[in-house]
Amino acid sequence: MLRKMSSFNDSAQALLFDPRELAPVYPESMITRPFPFNAFYDIDQVPDVDAHAYQLDLSGLVKGKRIWTLDELHALPQQGQVTRHICIEGWSAIGKWGGVRFSDFLLRAGADTTAKYVALHCADNYWTSIDMPTALHPQTLLTLTYDGDILPAKYGFPMKLRVPTKLGYKNPKHIVAISVTNEFPGGYWENQGYNWFGGS
Repeated sequence: MLRKMSSFNDSAQALLFDPRELAPVYPESMITRPFPFNAFYDIDQVPDVDAHAYQLDLSGLVKGKRIWTLDELHALPQQGQVTRHICIEGWSAIGKWGGVRFSDFLLRAGADTTAKYVALHCADNYWTSIDMPTALHPQTLLTLTYDGDILPAKYGFPMKLRVPTKLGYKNPKHIVAISVTNEFPGGYWENQGYNWFGGS
């Protein structure tokens, strides 16, 4: 019964979601310093990802390039945003994120943007998934920097998905693989009962 109610909630949120409506942006004077660390493990367990060996694996409904290096990702056009991260635990914080607009990346990589889902898998064994309209939202960002510097490990190096229209658990860190699919992918917390759509 709870899963049915959650599924109904997901459907309702999806109907209400406007892919053209932007999340609020803030002046840099409002950035939360220090920005909080948050994960399902302690800070001393943050994964150590080798930047030189790093490869982003893109799979599923994709016709173009499937392996991306950090240098290639940094060479793509970059965007910036100062937006609020809202945690399901009840706190929020404003941060300055920079990186590649996710919609631009998916189109450049030849992803099928008519597919239903995008799944993201991480070096810390976390995973989540989002709906394609959210993936294509203009503020959804493959984050490579924080506050003007290379993304620190505690915030998700080498890459975090920043989704200001969703709750924090839909913003995965340490991303190593992305899959475009029509099969429902679930997620680490979602499979334990969290709402899948996770809109903020």
